[in-house]
Amino acid sequence: MLSFGDRTRIFLAAKHVDFRKGHFGLIGLVNNELDGDPLDGVWVFYNRRRTDLKLLWWSHGGFLLAHKKLSRGRLVLPAADGTRVRMTAAELAALLEGIDLSKCRRLPRWNPPET
Repeated sequence: MLSFGDRTRIFLAAKHVDFRKGHFGLIGLVNNELDGDPLDGVWVFYNRRRTDLKLLWWSHGGFLLAHKKLSRGRLVLPAADGTRVRMTAAELAALLEGIDLSKCRRLPRWNPPET
C-alpha cells in the first residue's frame, strides 16, 4: 500500500492519457499540458476505459511510476473543471480502493490556508 502524507500535493489529470506513455511521456504531459512541475507532487493518470491508473512522483533522486490495473469494473473519477483536479491523500487512497467519491460527503472543517 502506498502512503503519502497530508502535505503531499496530489493532482489527477482531468483527461485520459495514452497508457503507452512511460516516465518521460508523462513528465512531458505534466510540463506541457497540465501546466505543472513533475517534482511538485504525485501526478495521477487514467486510461480512456478508466480501468487503469498510473501514479508518477519524484522520490530520492528519481521518478517512480506505479501502475494499477483493475480486474473488474471501472474507476469513478471526481469531476474536473480544468486540466487537473487537486486531491488529498485520503481521496487517492479511496480511489485506489474503488470507492466512489461522488457518493461521499466531506464534513465541514477548517484548515490553515496553503502557502
